[in-house]
Amino acid sequence: MPRYILLHETASTNTYLKRMASILPGGTVVYTHNQTAGRGQKGNSWEAEPGKNITMSMLIKRPAVKAVEQFYISEAVAVAIATVLSRYTPGFKVKWPNDIYHNDRKACGILIEHTLAGGGIADSVLGAGININQTEFMSDAPNPVSLAQLTGEQYDVEAVMHEVCDEIERLTQFTPQSCQALHKQFLEMLYRNDGQEHTFELPDGTQFQATIHDVLTDGTLQLRTPDGTITGYAFKEVKHVIGNVTL
Repeated sequence: MPRYILLHETASTNTYLKRMASILPGGTVVYTHNQTAGRGQKGNSWEAEPGKNITMSMLIKRPAVKAVEQFYISEAVAVAIATVLSRYTPGFKVKWPNDIYHNDRKACGILIEHTLAGGGIADSVLGAGININQTEFMSDAPNPVSLAQLTGEQYDVEAVMHEVCDEIERLTQFTPQSCQALHKQFLEMLYRNDGQEHTFELPDGTQFQATIHDVLTDGTLQLRTPDGTITGYAFKEVKHVIGNVTL
């Protein structure tokens, strides 16, 4: 079972847990009521009103996947969070690579950081910021949403966090069979994986229409253009176009 450490305030739960990983057991969860410098992918920041949301990081030691298959860990975290939030209101999806969306609005950001050793993964720090009770967002993020905004209700933040951590722990007990089932579930939950053409944008601003074909075990997103060409993209090599915004 997860072991919880509460920090009343910290700059980043991921940073704290990475620093302490060598002396803490696997399954340790560090969470805080006030994260002052939350980090997202590629250095992005994460807004979280103190006491309103889940800001946590979970330590997994020696996960039973190869370093080249580390995206299974990302899939497990994303599927776990989308599954738990969907217990409260349906419609949560995983936007590649691992944001959690409800329709076209972002409810959760995930930051996963690995320490590699000898071709394997020594440990993984699984960070998540999940919007629960916050109803006003002051940053310039274009599309945030919280569980409270969707349902009009307030929630026990720690109770929801415990559900999330239990689900992450369950999904990270990797076997070849469970990895296959997890990937299937991830694709079923994948935002805009509906067989329809959607607009994507390359780093140079070029936009194009494509359908989602697959996501490989290294996290590569495969898109199929109308002429049947399938092309793979790594993180940040392509973005969704949502309205007039690329995300």
